[in-house]
Amino acid sequence: MPDLSPSKIGVLRAAYAAFNARNIDSALALMTSDVTWPKAFKGGFVQGPEEVRAYWSEQWSEIDPHVEPVAFHEEDDDCILVQVHQVVLDLSGTVLADNVVAHRFTVANGLIKAMEVAPLPTALQSS
Repeated sequence: MPDLSPSKIGVLRAAYAAFNARNIDSALALMTSDVTWPKAFKGGFVQGPEEVRAYWSEQWSEIDPHVEPVAFHEEDDDCILVQVHQVVLDLSGTVLADNVVAHRFTVANGLIKAMEVAPLPTALQSS
């Protein structure tokens, strides 16, 4: 298995930090112009930074998600599976979800090209 690229991990950590800070512009600057992003809250996918912006703006008007990367697992030269602790609150602060999920990223030329919500591998479920 290839060594995890510090630059790829840095891009992903910065994207999570920007998302959690609700800094859409900083997060979008880390994505390709044709990024594919899941609408995990609604279903389906969006394409391109402006669709990601619209989806996140809608999502944040309805829920308050916080996602903290726990571990990074390189699957191949372009894909990294990120184990994520996710806490989702409603707008009054009630916990709707508190769990560990997996996000699979495709990183190309130092930018996020795609993200998908992936099953958490069994080997990681107890860690």
